[in-house]
Amino acid sequence: MQNLLVLGTVFFPFAGAILTLLLTRYNRLDRWLAFGASLLSWGCSVAVLLQVFGGDVQTYRLGGYMPPFGIVLVADRLSALFSVMATTVLMAGFMYCIHCKDKCISYPAFLPLFLFMETGLNGTLYTGDIFTFFVFMEIMVLSSVSLVAISDDHLGLEAAFKYLFISGIGTLLLLIGVSMMYASLGTLNFADMARLLTADEPPLVRGAALVLTVSFLLKSAVFPFHFWQPDFHTTAPTPVHAVLSSVVVKIGIYAVIRILTLLFTGDALDIQPILLALGVIGIFFGSFGALRTYNAKRLLAYSTIGQIGFILVGIGWGTPLALVAAVIYAVNHAFVKSAMLMIMGLVSSRTNPKSANFSEIGGAGRTMPMVIGLLWVLGGMALAGIPPLNGFISKLAIVQSGVEAQDWWPLFLAVFGGVITVTYVFRTWQYVFQQNNPDLKLEIKPYGDGVIAPVLLISLCVVLGIYARPLVGLAHLTVEQLQNPQIYIDAVRLFTGG
Repeated sequence: MQNLLVLGTVFFPFAGAILTLLLTRYNRLDRWLAFGASLLSWGCSVAVLLQVFGGDVQTYRLGGYMPPFGIVLVADRLSALFSVMATTVLMAGFMYCIHCKDKCISYPAFLPLFLFMETGLNGTLYTGDIFTFFVFMEIMVLSSVSLVAISDDHLGLEAAFKYLFISGIGTLLLLIGVSMMYASLGTLNFADMARLLTADEPPLVRGAALVLTVSFLLKSAVFPFHFWQPDFHTTAPTPVHAVLSSVVVKIGIYAVIRILTLLFTGDALDIQPILLALGVIGIFFGSFGALRTYNAKRLLAYSTIGQIGFILVGIGWGTPLALVAAVIYAVNHAFVKSAMLMIMGLVSSRTNPKSANFSEIGGAGRTMPMVIGLLWVLGGMALAGIPPLNGFISKLAIVQSGVEAQDWWPLFLAVFGGVITVTYVFRTWQYVFQQNNPDLKLEIKPYGDGVIAPVLLISLCVVLGIYARPLVGLAHLTVEQLQNPQIYIDAVRLFTGG
């Protein structure tokens, strides 16, 4: 089966990146072109999602070569759902860019790098080859590092260098894990590795499972591999930060789910308790970090560490219901976090220092249209898990899976950690949108154009909270497919020489 729509999700951002490089001299045309390329990628991802949930796993063999010798793109329910999540947020990010006044967005390299980041992100989700996964991940990482380095924040270059060195460690671990798998099995194709591991598990495979898991946790800024994330995300341009903290960090989570359910099903029982412990610690570390920080964007960066912790708790419990909860949480969090970061970008961009430090934006929201404050409140309610927003569905799914697992202490700690979210979100709302600050100087700019993207994302949060059945149903079907790895193996149609 050669499904061009699967290729389209990766091809359109790549082609858009090349074209925007050629059109940088034309005012705003390159921004609309970038948005158009992202829109086409989103359309392909939605079409693929409809196909995989209505029928078989979709594939595209690059060059027509049969796997495992050729590279194949594979769209099962997990990759298709995560791709729709990612392309939706990226499309909103490019929509935000169209009228954004940040200086860095006018640089010739900004939009091509942003599109290359989307190329790498979609590629990691769809590739059926672990080495190609590494290649796409590095495209995504190098693009995001470059985007942070050219940001308007003077600390961006420092943060980019920090992450480049830390990411290098994760890359080294990933390559070591890939080498161990190739030395043991003689193949790099996910389906072929899964087929061989059903018969036997060579000695190096267990070590590879640990090395790969650590590498992916580092890429997702999971405690204790989190230390690079607050600086890196805070200094990023707003549309880039919105993607980094909502989608890019989920690539490591996606990879962990993939390898534990497809490759290392026997070792999963040994790894899951570690993920559970790291998840609970991450919830509290991220929440308390957000509570004590001095910057609104940094607050949301720390919050991501805590929210990733909730997803890890679901993966750590490992039951079908817990995996459903983890998938629901990952999707819902992406829409909430990206919207809140764009809202804070609207506020901070109108202060004279263009900073999100609380000392400089206190009371800034009070002078702005009421809709901006309302969007922040709705986003905060979703992040804290207050009904009827989608965050409530996420938290409810985690609680239900914890009750089913009868693992009471982690469940109690997760719920208590979630309460802290309410504190820092609404404290920020009071400080930014309620405080009276007559000495604050704001730039007069139009608001309507920049509000469109967060309005769309918050609208999704409301819809997925009031009418959660489609997402919950998709998550259940996804986990149902993950529990049968043979479906993935058969879909790739490996050439085994027989």
